[in-house]
Amino acid sequence: MTRTTLVSALGGLVAATIAMAPGASAQPDPCSPDAIRGTVDSATSQAQGYLDTHPGADQAVTAAKGQPRPVAEANLRGYFTANPQEYYDLRGILAPIGDTQRQCNVTVLPPELASAYDTFMAG
Repeated sequence: MTRTTLVSALGGLVAATIAMAPGASAQPDPCSPDAIRGTVDSATSQAQGYLDTHPGADQAVTAAKGQPRPVAEANLRGYFTANPQEYYDLRGILAPIGDTQRQCNVTVLPPELASAYDTFMAG
């Protein structure tokens, strides 16, 4: 390697390193309305995708929507007790909603869903 080639290579390496260095740009606010909406949309979309591929869980959740709350809670608890991996999978998918609520000190779900969410996440 000639000296000129070496200098060119080093110059290119320095330029690439500078280009890849983190900029001074601000990180997006995780508590902005858009970020919160994105978190909720992502979690609910993933949960729906999960239910689409787990018909037993989908059937239990769908049936619970039309049942009186105590009956729905008992039926969901029974289903997910018998299928703990599905419970833990969905709990993991939905966890970012609770994380966002705590981090941003906001309520992101309407009251009827918030109560159901809290009950589900508590196990």
